[in-house]
Amino acid sequence: MIHILVDADGCPVVDLTIQCAKQHELPVTLFCDTSHNMQRDGAETIMVSKGMDAVDFVLVNRVKSGDIVITQDYGLAAMVLAKRGLVMDQNGREYTNDNIDQLLHSRHIAKKIRQAGGRMKGPKKRQKENNESFERAIKALILQQINKQVE
Repeated sequence: MIHILVDADGCPVVDLTIQCAKQHELPVTLFCDTSHNMQRDGAETIMVSKGMDAVDFVLVNRVKSGDIVITQDYGLAAMVLAKRGLVMDQNGREYTNDNIDQLLHSRHIAKKIRQAGGRMKGPKKRQKENNESFERAIKALILQQINKQVE
């Protein structure tokens, strides 16, 4: 069975993910650290002690091939792809083996700029269109995975 796992710390689409999963009776697990206690009907919550990447490692250890993971963390996305999971961000962009290297490289360059005292623009304010894009993308990914299981 397909499982949806959410890197829930600061994730703006937790409720939308649960709604979409419920339509197909798919289980959802939320992963968060102790500073982001998050309980939602229709989802299991796994609380992890605070610590750099602690949530990421617990989540990636539970991923199985074909599971869907929601995260905006490129490092976590790379680990999920290595385990043959499917990954998308909160705007519906899918991370793939074709784009992850470039995304990780961009993250590295941005970190070097910040360490040198440079400034980077933050993310744009979330818009209604972002939720609509995410909803379309996750529904399509869920259907794609369900169809693969049927074949």
